[in-house]
Amino acid sequence: MVREYQPQTQSNSPQEHLPPLQSGDRLTRPEFERRYAAAPQIKKAELIEGIVYVASPLRHEQHGKPHSRVITWLGVYQSLTPGVDLSDAPTVRLDLDNEPQPDAVLFIEPDAGGQTRLSSDGYIEGAPELIVEIAASSAAIDRGSKKQVYRRNGVLEYIIWQSYENQIEWFYLSDGDYRLLSPDADGIIRSQVFPGLWLAVEELLNNGMAGVLEVLQSGLHSPEHRHFVEQLWKR
Repeated sequence: MVREYQPQTQSNSPQEHLPPLQSGDRLTRPEFERRYAAAPQIKKAELIEGIVYVASPLRHEQHGKPHSRVITWLGVYQSLTPGVDLSDAPTVRLDLDNEPQPDAVLFIEPDAGGQTRLSSDGYIEGAPELIVEIAASSAAIDRGSKKQVYRRNGVLEYIIWQSYENQIEWFYLSDGDYRLLSPDADGIIRSQVFPGLWLAVEELLNNGMAGVLEVLQSGLHSPEHRHFVEQLWKR
């Protein structure tokens, strides 16, 4: 959510009397949004299966640095793929009990036949085609209930970067379940949903962004990427 500065004035607004937003709260989605909007000091909060999760402060090495690499990689792909959009840590309205705030989402624009839409108040509604989460460890919620929520709502690809273990898992939806997408013999994972979105896994894990972008450029110049863009513009 975008936070805008508001001058402090005396007011009898009902928001002043809302209970604080806290991890573990069981809330409806509208109540979650009301309390989140009334708590500008909270930078990231999610509603997963009706339960609130408020994020702790994010460390540079475990979250900020991996996050920036992912956004760089996806941003280059999006900029050269008309009909595809990218959002950095947006709130996503998935269903009545789930409103996550993923680290990154890549999605096909609604006019190009994508699964999502933008609400009248500017939120993403529906399942983005690809979601990325930076997880502190393999025990994080990202590999548990959140993964099941994404599967059930039809998120087609789901990437988890486990920063402490420094490993990446890339799942794709097949027959209603997530299957692991493994690197090819050349160490590259190729998206099943976004042709040309190629990832040099070891380069990314070791901060070799020049190598990551070189491989991505090869994907962007591939025949399958060109065909993908042509099909998006025909819709």
